[in-house]
Amino acid sequence: MPKSKRDKKISLTKTAKKGLELKQKLIEELRKCVDTYRNLFVFSVANMRNNKLKDIRTAWKHSRFFFGKNKVMTVALGKGETDEYKDNLHKVSKCLRGEVGILFTNKTKDEVQEYFSHFKEMDYARAGNQAQMDITLDEGPLEQFTHSMEPQLRQLGLPTALKKGVVTLLKDHEVCKEGDVLTPEQARILKLFGIEMAEFKLQIKCMWNSETGEFENIAEGHG
Repeated sequence: MPKSKRDKKISLTKTAKKGLELKQKLIEELRKCVDTYRNLFVFSVANMRNNKLKDIRTAWKHSRFFFGKNKVMTVALGKGETDEYKDNLHKVSKCLRGEVGILFTNKTKDEVQEYFSHFKEMDYARAGNQAQMDITLDEGPLEQFTHSMEPQLRQLGLPTALKKGVVTLLKDHEVCKEGDVLTPEQARILKLFGIEMAEFKLQIKCMWNSETGEFENIAEGHG
């Protein structure tokens, strides 16, 4: 009788070993960047979008970005004075909380802040985001939608019907109020109507200079 594929044993140690190797490689890369670049910046991200971050990486090919590996980045830089890779790097580690990343660059603080403070792009809000404004849809025909979309719109809670084959909103409908935490249905409606209210932006939290070993907290809201 042929052996069942379910009986096949997978070596967990092999998987764990591969994971450790990847972490070790990342730690080495981070430390190499500490040695190579003049400045290190920690930045926070509002309304994270991978494609937008990719655009920034492309524009800043002369620099290196690391994002989303806070624990490994902390190990690479050091958690405290006793195990930090270079003087004051443990202070940088303290900034690695939440949706943050590290930028290694030879650009100056002014150049970095100038770029980051102007890089803001709108996108569709997602469920869980806060509504930035009141949105009410006016009653009447919704000619941008095909008749086959009508059941989907109704399912999302819109008071719609087909009138002479045209999708029609039977009465004014409040989608959201400013400050509401958006539900999946509200986020979907906003996207269907082309309403963008999530602003993707980066904010510099702190910096570290490799030549002097100086650490600087950068004030919230600067730039």
